[in-house]
Amino acid sequence: MTTGHGIDSASECESVSQSGNRDVLLLESQHGIDETTAECKIHECRQLDETVQQSSSEYRCLMNCRLRFLLCLCACILSTSGGFADDVAGNRVPSPGAVFSSTDTLTCDMDNAADAQECLAGLRWTPSNFTVRCEVAEPDRGDMLIRFDSPIDTGNSINDNVSMEWYVARDKMRQPISARAVVIVHESGRGMTVGRIFAKGLNAQGLHTFLIHLPGYGNRRTEAADKIEHILTGMKQGIADVRRAKDVVASLPLVQNDVVGLQGTSLGGFVTSSVAGLDHGYSRVFVLLAGGNLADVVMSGNKDAAKVREKLEAAGVTGDQIREYSKPIEPLRLAHRIDADNMWLYSGKYDDVVPPASSFALAAAAKLGEGHHVELLADHYSGVVYLPLVIQEIRKKMDDTPKVEASIE
Repeated sequence: MTTGHGIDSASECESVSQSGNRDVLLLESQHGIDETTAECKIHECRQLDETVQQSSSEYRCLMNCRLRFLLCLCACILSTSGGFADDVAGNRVPSPGAVFSSTDTLTCDMDNAADAQECLAGLRWTPSNFTVRCEVAEPDRGDMLIRFDSPIDTGNSINDNVSMEWYVARDKMRQPISARAVVIVHESGRGMTVGRIFAKGLNAQGLHTFLIHLPGYGNRRTEAADKIEHILTGMKQGIADVRRAKDVVASLPLVQNDVVGLQGTSLGGFVTSSVAGLDHGYSRVFVLLAGGNLADVVMSGNKDAAKVREKLEAAGVTGDQIREYSKPIEPLRLAHRIDADNMWLYSGKYDDVVPPASSFALAAAAKLGEGHHVELLADHYSGVVYLPLVIQEIRKKMDDTPKVEASIE
């Protein structure tokens, strides 16, 4: 569950292997990036890594994250195309204070598998009408802050007031345009750095993007967010919030609501996988550095997973209790319901936070086909090297005819 502060550009990036559903991304791919340019980019990432390691201060880490984003953004812009964005004269971003009406389209139908049906019963809510509110965005946090009530009432008014950063799609003249949208679910880091890299990178590709704040994050953070029991229970509410977010986005002007995508990284990837199993509300789903068997990840993963485990153990939560708390939000329980033709999973071959076994378990349970499970030659942190190409791939697959096979080799 990445914090987005680490880069470890490994020498493995210089070789390629492919087997079955596993495709490996290289910087010198058919996207027109030659070997010399690729080596330069890897060298730049290594330099950033050295800079990060030389300083322990959060400020320096955040500054390097900004530099990494600029690198990603530049690579994305190199191949930016007009795509399907439709520039309609007179399009305007809603003003702060604007309110829109929306309705839940959740359709958790019955499942023949008793375990899946039990899981659905614990995650579903009664669909209803609700309002979508527009507020002023904070600096460098998108063009507008979108607010709506969580479908799950925890009794905490701050936490239950869901927020999303809206990055408005624009043309070359920086005028708002009508385009498709992607909801971004961030990682576990409080700064949501990787989530914003995706939000800004995909926005630069001509898409509306919405970075949703999970329970306890961003504008929803309260003292309760630091309580250990919130770590896993918050994910359950997060699943409901992310699913409702699709209907929020579809209700907004400028958004072409025929295709709304969903992307999640690490912690956000686990949430995204469960949302994809609820129903087929999202037309395209992209999961990065996540998988299934959440309890095993918490109990055996290193680094960020180990930190979660230590906090749980300090609170007296171990073993069977971790499995009990993880069960209601376990992605594998609903993975057979995922639309495999419109989901893509990107995992790290050397990931020791979310081990490869976790990702392969999800790919198998969801029956992902050829090209839908892409294995990166990276660990949980060095995968940042591949973000420009992953962003480009998502942009392509948001088109009318998603490719069955990953086009990055």
